[in-house]
Amino acid sequence: MTRQTSLFAGALFSLIAAPAVAQDPVEQGAPNAGFEPAFENQTRAPAMDSGVTLTASEFSGELVHPWGIDALPNGGWLVTERPGRMRVMSEDGTLSDPIEGLPEVLAERQGGLLDVKVGPDFAEDRMIYWTYAKPMENGESATAAARGVLSEDRTEVTEVEDIFVQSPSSPSPMHYGSRIVFDGEGHAFITTGEHFTQEEREFAQDLDTTYGKVVRVALDGTVPEGNPYTGEARSDAARQVWSYGHRNVQGAAIHPETGQLWTIEHGPAGGDELNRIEPGTNYGWPVISYGVNYNGNEVGTGDAVQDGMAQPRYYWDPVIAPGDMVFYDGEMFGDWQGDLLIASLSPGGIVRLSLDGDTVTGEERFMMGERRIRDIAVAPDGALLALWDDPNGAVLRMTPEEMSN
Repeated sequence: MTRQTSLFAGALFSLIAAPAVAQDPVEQGAPNAGFEPAFENQTRAPAMDSGVTLTASEFSGELVHPWGIDALPNGGWLVTERPGRMRVMSEDGTLSDPIEGLPEVLAERQGGLLDVKVGPDFAEDRMIYWTYAKPMENGESATAAARGVLSEDRTEVTEVEDIFVQSPSSPSPMHYGSRIVFDGEGHAFITTGEHFTQEEREFAQDLDTTYGKVVRVALDGTVPEGNPYTGEARSDAARQVWSYGHRNVQGAAIHPETGQLWTIEHGPAGGDELNRIEPGTNYGWPVISYGVNYNGNEVGTGDAVQDGMAQPRYYWDPVIAPGDMVFYDGEMFGDWQGDLLIASLSPGGIVRLSLDGDTVTGEERFMMGERRIRDIAVAPDGALLALWDDPNGAVLRMTPEEMSN
């Protein structure tokens, strides 16, 4: 039975309605690093306060570290749990038994079953896609993306095959990425991490590995024409690379109007980044960063700007520890159209950014410090569905308070 017990009764969230923009940024504490932004509003954009009260209730509970959510065309959602389970969540929040047929995952530290997406041709082929920590030889693992056919009764997947496996495998079960999104032209973008260690982070700059990259493959895993590193002398890994120099990209979304890929990634102590992704572009990690290492030492060159390396469109210091993000498209909060809603794991909550083109014009935060939010989806009625990442996690439904009365 679905539990609708309110978790945050009476909580005040400033979500959007002709927001007033102040000159001061959101209150967030002192930065870890002392860098000056490269351009106006690259960080600490003016705070927005819209004064709307939102009620968050538990829509579907008893989930263990839920990680990814995506809507099914005929109603309901697919939801993943990091230990290795995928379930169907019905329109009223009821959870199915785990779907059968999924591959084994390495459910250690940050590894496990991660993102899930309904394929762009699901109406014809019933194909779904997911990412996971794939167990490899010698106890190692790799970020992988797979696909399979979801049965008509939505109880199992068949014809399972990997369409991407990160190379090389890693002994560190950390920094997997790993979102998957579709560009509407027969391609999948898959994000990866660089597995965290001091030695492996250097691979983010190495085109012959898929550490710290955005890769682009066709839906069957083959390398499409137009990838930037497809010359005859290139390795198989390099042919998959779309962009590089990333740390740990756990959020990705296609802009609904421009079709542009945007990503969001974890920095170290400071330096979480929102990036507009261009093919063949180097985003700097671990040479430059707007953060510092956890021990306080400089990252790479100690600089935040270097020729030949792209600047983030926005960064945070201190961090928000971003999960996934979504460009809002719905009727419940009509003034949000095109705004970014970002899941925050630490301090936890939701961050909203307004954009003018590719420039952030304002920031607003909700539920900060309340819950670790891993992913956000928009329900058909425009409400928010947020994944609370916790051993006793849940899907939270967020609506204006007056709608819950």
